[in-house]
Amino acid sequence: MYAVIKSGGKQHKVSEGEEILLEKLSLDEGEVIEFSEVLAVNKDGNLNVGKPLLEGAVVKGKVINHLKTKKITVIKMKRRKDYRKKQGHRQNLTKVKIESISYGS
Repeated sequence: MYAVIKSGGKQHKVSEGEEILLEKLSLDEGEVIEFSEVLAVNKDGNLNVGKPLLEGAVVKGKVINHLKTKKITVIKMKRRKDYRKKQGHRQNLTKVKIESISYGS
């Protein structure tokens, strides 16, 4: 059984017991989160797709911890203009463990 959820402007395919990385959520570690924006659920080989969301489908997860990605370097330069800019970025992420997927009976 798996579901496709929407979080942080992105779509994620999740199944029960799986740990996923999402854009930072403003929750504390150990808190339970419900994803009500479920786009599709595959249960016993039957794929149910919403238009655009499935009514009554809920995916529950638990926040494990917050972390940051590896640092990336962004360099901007304009030739012959003496313009150079170097900037770094680390994205904040939240690790979530999917506990249950419920749809229908």
